[in-house]
Amino acid sequence: MYLGLDLGTSGLKGLLIDDTQTVIGLASAPLDGTRPHDGWSEQDPLSWITACESVLDQLAAKFPTELAALRGIGLSGHMHGATILGADDAPLRPCILWNDTRSHAEAAELDAMPEFRKISGNIVFPGFTAPKLLWVQRNEPEVFAKVHKVLLPKDYLRLWLSGEYISDMSDSAGTSWLDVAKRDWSDVLLHATGLDRSHMPNLVEGSAVGGQLRAEHAQRWGIPSGVPIAGGAGDNAASAIGMGTIATGQAFVSLGTSGVLFAANDSYLPKPESAVHTFCHALPDTWHQMGVILSATDSLNWYSRIVGKSPAELTSTLGDLAAPGNALFLPYLGGERTPHNDAEIRGAFLNLSHTDDQASLTRAVLEGVGFALRDNMEALRSAGTEISNLLAVGGGSLSNYWLQVLATTLDTAIDVPVDGDFGAALGAARLGLMAGSGASPDSVCTVPEIDHTVGPNKNLTAAFSDAYHSYTSAYPALKGA
Repeated sequence: MYLGLDLGTSGLKGLLIDDTQTVIGLASAPLDGTRPHDGWSEQDPLSWITACESVLDQLAAKFPTELAALRGIGLSGHMHGATILGADDAPLRPCILWNDTRSHAEAAELDAMPEFRKISGNIVFPGFTAPKLLWVQRNEPEVFAKVHKVLLPKDYLRLWLSGEYISDMSDSAGTSWLDVAKRDWSDVLLHATGLDRSHMPNLVEGSAVGGQLRAEHAQRWGIPSGVPIAGGAGDNAASAIGMGTIATGQAFVSLGTSGVLFAANDSYLPKPESAVHTFCHALPDTWHQMGVILSATDSLNWYSRIVGKSPAELTSTLGDLAAPGNALFLPYLGGERTPHNDAEIRGAFLNLSHTDDQASLTRAVLEGVGFALRDNMEALRSAGTEISNLLAVGGGSLSNYWLQVLATTLDTAIDVPVDGDFGAALGAARLGLMAGSGASPDSVCTVPEIDHTVGPNKNLTAAFSDAYHSYTSAYPALKGA
């Protein structure tokens, strides 16, 4: 048996599989974040431990025999979060999350240093970890003076599970401290933010052993002592492992809190000026490129709160795919990454009229996210990556209407796997399987069973393309307003 633990922004999921990768059990626990100021996004790291305890309690209650046969654990988690620990390993402040943009000035300052793009292969985005530590140094000097370790969210969970400071290359590539070509910490980049290797965890590949489960945890949940914990992965790389997206030519689209277009590469192909992320993959000697938008399902959740209906209620009544109306939605609720790298831009509805109603605005939100992902597709093309077919993952992929919008906007067929919402958890479990059994990536990282395929509506591709071009002209107009 193998367990994948996926630490998401809104919840922690546990997925239990056997050695044939048959899903044995699922469990989840919710998580909340806070936004104390505009552009801020934080979470209490101790809540991750509480959520993990809940998930393990649920699995132990339902599957005690299976947990007793556990042979490996894999971890995945939301990236970039600055989890700052003191000498006693207690968090010194709430974790500053991936969608927090307070450090935009610090990010621009670091990005202006040529060594950052040259060594890390990426723009220094405000959501990345390094500028957050520079912000803490300048705004919370009493906290910075006590920094003992800086961990990514899943690796704080690992510390609790194993007692060790360890991370993997895929997650660490999103810190702006990693030499992505060499797959190692950069002393130059660390020094630029007042840190050194002593503040960083040790690095292992995602499929390698990265710690062992503590004896007290094993005893509490009836798990064999010393079960290996895989290096794991950042959430998008973990989703790729779960989707079998591990080689050049394979790609997926993720509709989670954020939105991602992800393409695997057999070589290191940075192009930071395109605002495309070039990171290490979770497997040795592999990399990936991805475009990221900050508000995908977050946009629909925001709108659903305003109108007082659930996202499922809003999307289930839309009927057949319709051509875009005049209303445009720009999903920049907390700034944007690809392609704009703009922490200060904010979202908007444009071209509203008396004829617009709840349904037309719901469609505009779904279309706006689709157009933002089309921006990502164009950015990936500029970086030399062509995508002809996509797999879908994330909670938003449960909406068939939204998938029709995406397929038609991108003019690309989208395959929908069975249990697509557990892509990252399955990827974590697969990494646990490789670490625990020594199995090869090719034998483990197969493409999951496809439930159905959503193709572009050729009768509407021209209409969606026209609407996309109107969308692209809206950003500079909004920026200059």
